[in-house]
Amino acid sequence: MQVCFRALAALLLCLGFASAASAQPYPNRTIRWIVPYTPGGITDTVTRLVAAKMQDGLGQPIVIENKPGANSIVGADLVAKSTPDGYTLLTVIAAHAANATLYSGKLPFDTVKSFTPVSHVSTAPLILTSNNDFPVRDVKGLIEYARSNPGKISFGSSGVGASAHLTTELLKQSAGLDMVHVPFKGTAPALTALMAGEIQILVDVPGSMMPHVRAGKIRALGLFASKRVAGATEVPTLVEAGGPPLEGSTWVMFLAPAGTPREVVNRLSAEVTKALASPDLHERLVAQGMDIVGSSPAEAARFLDSEIAKWARVINTAGIKAE
Repeated sequence: MQVCFRALAALLLCLGFASAASAQPYPNRTIRWIVPYTPGGITDTVTRLVAAKMQDGLGQPIVIENKPGANSIVGADLVAKSTPDGYTLLTVIAAHAANATLYSGKLPFDTVKSFTPVSHVSTAPLILTSNNDFPVRDVKGLIEYARSNPGKISFGSSGVGASAHLTTELLKQSAGLDMVHVPFKGTAPALTALMAGEIQILVDVPGSMMPHVRAGKIRALGLFASKRVAGATEVPTLVEAGGPPLEGSTWVMFLAPAGTPREVVNRLSAEVTKALASPDLHERLVAQGMDIVGSSPAEAARFLDSEIAKWARVINTAGIKAE
């Protein structure tokens, strides 16, 4: 009987310790952060820069893990199925919104319902570029040339469903153009093909395109934004360059698994905002042609809903199918 009492006492002691541990304020251990793309891209870079600042405010280390695969689906699925306690986070870009339509009914998670938005971190308006041998100098010239030469212009992208692909499709639909899509496995091979003259048009972020524009290797025709950006002030907007008033961008958003406590989500969102206000981080992101946002969780949720609806229209109109 005495042994039983001792065992019971030990069990109650353990439960007490467990209860005390769970009652500790968030966070009290390492945070795991999933980036569903390979290292070095915009998603990975922004996550690492912001997370490095957030560690100071949170008082706990943040470990970044790259889990690429299936257009970000592999990494997103991992987070969707994680414990919703604030210790597993996810970074997504515009492809996450496109996946809702491209893979409708085929995803192992729900693009919206499986996650809780933490913050819409930043937006990078896309730049429309051409190779130097292409006989146009601005967006107006491109539209006129494309209408006179239907099906004879090839445009590249970093892959089917990428923001660059869908934004170019939006331009085609808005201006009534017939151009041929050539998907690549990433921006780097698409850019190589552009400079080699294998494709005529390529849309991507300023951080990828502007070094080559400034080196005279490719030509910038216009920016898919309502105003010029600090990282590419010499590039006119589409409207300034004689085109339609279109906006297209890739963006960075932080998500947590659905069911993560509201107070934890709010704490994380506040730390993101504080990190983005850091002068050195702000300067680095702006230099890459990014607009800093740092939204509330509610604002991020509304933005994601609007992006899903926007790209659903483009995808369905163009009849785009997942690879």
